[in-house]
Amino acid sequence: MSIISPPAATLSQPPPYPIWKFTVNEYHQLIQLGVLSEDDRVELLEGWLVPQMPRNTQHDVTIDKSQDALRSQLPAGWRLRVQSAITTSDSEPEPDFAVVPGPPERYLAHHPFPQDIGMLIEVSDTSLDRDRNRKGPLYAGANIPIYWIINLIEAQVEVYTDPTGPAAVPGYRQRQDFKPGGSVPLVIGGQVVGQVAVSDLLP
Repeated sequence: MSIISPPAATLSQPPPYPIWKFTVNEYHQLIQLGVLSEDDRVELLEGWLVPQMPRNTQHDVTIDKSQDALRSQLPAGWRLRVQSAITTSDSEPEPDFAVVPGPPERYLAHHPFPQDIGMLIEVSDTSLDRDRNRKGPLYAGANIPIYWIINLIEAQVEVYTDPTGPAAVPGYRQRQDFKPGGSVPLVIGGQVVGQVAVSDLLP
């Protein structure tokens, strides 16, 4: 069984000129000091400050539709966080959706850690390569159990499972693609809690 892994060039490889790599704590300090604000559309990926992709109308409609489809299926005690940060050992990405246990106040002192997360979802158009080949390995390395990509380019939902955890080349061992007309099993805590129609996720 092959592992879905990134291409040779990853975020762990520095560019060919001097640049500063940040820890998660240093990144937090930049925010607390006001060096970075909500207007600075960046996220921390494996120590690098990476610009976030601009959103278009298709992306925003997908976010809106998907909230309705997902929230209605979540079991009691679980919440859907939208475009909010999570924290791993070396990164603070802002996935489009994170399914985490509540209550909301649980995350007043810190963003959700990998052990808090039931699944993550990214909505991908211009960001598809990054979401597959950079964020995918990052999430797999952090042992996020389930990762969906709502792929607007190919009109499908890609479901990644069975993460390697920390590894030389982290990745998800399983991938299934779901097309319009089908439904995606919603798995939380190892249990199928519902079925989400692909058409309810795509614009």
